[in-house]
Amino acid sequence: MPVPRMVTLPTVMHIGKPAIPVVKVGDHVDVGTLIAEQDGLISSPVYASVSGTVKKIADEIISSGARVPAITIESDDAMTVDAAIAPPVVNSKEEFIAAVKKSGIVGLGGAGFPTYVKFMTDKPVDTLVINGAECEPYITSDSLTMVEKAEDIRLAIETADKYMGFDKIIIGIEKNKPEAIAKMKELAAANSKIRVAVLPSIYPQGGEKVLVYHTTGKQIRLGQLPADVGCIVCNSSTMAAIGAYLKTGMPLVERTVTVDGGAVKEPQNVVVPVGTAVGAVFEFCGGFTADPEKVIYGGPMMGVSVPDLDVPVLKHTNALVAFNAKEVKAPKTTACIRCGACVNHCPFGINPPAIAKGLKSGDMEMVIKAGAETCMECGCCEYSCPANRPIVQNNKLAKMALRDYKEKEANA
Repeated sequence: MPVPRMVTLPTVMHIGKPAIPVVKVGDHVDVGTLIAEQDGLISSPVYASVSGTVKKIADEIISSGARVPAITIESDDAMTVDAAIAPPVVNSKEEFIAAVKKSGIVGLGGAGFPTYVKFMTDKPVDTLVINGAECEPYITSDSLTMVEKAEDIRLAIETADKYMGFDKIIIGIEKNKPEAIAKMKELAAANSKIRVAVLPSIYPQGGEKVLVYHTTGKQIRLGQLPADVGCIVCNSSTMAAIGAYLKTGMPLVERTVTVDGGAVKEPQNVVVPVGTAVGAVFEFCGGFTADPEKVIYGGPMMGVSVPDLDVPVLKHTNALVAFNAKEVKAPKTTACIRCGACVNHCPFGINPPAIAKGLKSGDMEMVIKAGAETCMECGCCEYSCPANRPIVQNNKLAKMALRDYKEKEANA
């Protein structure tokens, strides 16, 4: 899309601590200029996505509902690239990790975990699993990236393998993405370590634990990370971003976003500077057929509803979905009939009715035993519920209550 008039860049677009602003109001910045530096291990730097002038540094509400410092830049339309941009020098595992760290790349599949931390593991890992499943309805940004940026993905794979020494590299893709499968099989044909796993188109195939199980047969249990079973998992768009950074030295300042939904005039995938207002992206796509009833960061199953169209596109925004009134009309909620559909459709077999009962009665041991901590909030339970119960919201509340309970227990 064309250069936006303004971008607003929150200092936290990742899991972990906010970055620390290193610019002040009135400063001139170029594309790729560092504007907020990493603060601690689980954090990520933020770079200017346009050239122009810093107009404001103030707290803004982000998708989580938290208020964090955000840096607003007024564009000069020139998109001048910072003179310091240059490809990183990578000749060791330490330099590879340092490059990924400096790039500002986080998990682009929606989680937003600082990517470099995954490669820092001291546990023996033998498998790199690349998540190209993209199982949520509407979203196609990852599959398009695999088709159009296959060379960047190849460079990232080869560099990571050179310094991490993987035995196997598995690219998991749902079978309804034939173009992406064909492109990734071209990579696999040139590298004996790479295998493309064509997976059934079943939601939530792209969930980390689900993907690892279906590609390797390994189970990631409660409290474990993929590294605990010998795996590192990276999204396909994340790998493409790593490859692009290794090639050019340009940090993460733009991202491919699927713009879709019944309220959108011209649904399409759009390359967007990070920090662009959501409303400007929809405007580029022809605007709306009617006022949207709901706009979501991400997909309809795990996405987060945005409060207004002024909120910015974040590093990990893979989709913007605008629904009309018919698409989001809430069905009537009725009493739970104990049919078990939610349990049967849960990828991890947790027990939502027991979680609800434990939460209501204050029995946190029941909440734990029912598996609340395992819930990844995929929404399969709620989607399959004939009573239209707000199960995901209830599970979120239960996890919040459980955190409070454990904190009080620890303090006691």
